[in-house]
Amino acid sequence: MQELTLDQLKDFLSKAIGEDESVDLTGDILDLPFTDLGFDSLAVIDTTSKVERHFGVKLPEEDASEAATPREFLTLVNRELQAASEVAPQ
Repeated sequence: MQELTLDQLKDFLSKAIGEDESVDLTGDILDLPFTDLGFDSLAVIDTTSKVERHFGVKLPEEDASEAATPREFLTLVNRELQAASEVAPQ
């Protein structure tokens, strides 16, 4: 089964924010709100889109918009990846 890691998420977030050097994704960011990390809702939507394309999965829009922290986002994505792997033909 595929799984989104924190390092991968940091990479997707960095790509979504672009050249903004005020964003710091080092340290323990799992439970920090995306807004505290410097990400607005558009950056999170862009990240969601990139993750969906990368993994070939569609995340429930409402759930994705309600994920307020990296931990919540990882849980959502990995839950969807697990569900997709369970229904995919082997």
